[in-house]
Amino acid sequence: QVQLVESGGGLVQAGGSLGLSCAASGSIFSINAMRWYRQAPGKQRELVATITSGGSTNYADSVKGRFTISRDNAKNTWYLQMNRLKPEDTAAYYCNAQIRTVVIRQYWGQGTQVTVSS
Repeated sequence: QVQLVESGGGLVQAGGSLGLSCAASGSIFSINAMRWYRQAPGKQRELVATITSGGSTNYADSVKGRFTISRDNAKNTWYLQMNRLKPEDTAAYYCNAQIRTVVIRQYWGQGTQVTVSS
């Protein structure tokens, strides 16, 4: 059984910073791409950032230059550092990963709320 547990998030003023982390546990053989998604009320879930097993990163245009995704393979953990936050960044943030156990499948974290006040 694989679990993804998120931490971080909260309330911050516009221009501030927050960090999120996602720790995977269980019978994990390997983790491929690690991702962060977000979903604002009334909107579709959108992909925010991706980091591959090789360390390549990709970001949504709306967060480029402000957010940084990173990973610690030894800890099966990945992070999202969010700087210069804007009210439009307010959303529930979800971590996601392709994880190989016996088979490869996607797993999701439980979500954590980020609220940016103006």
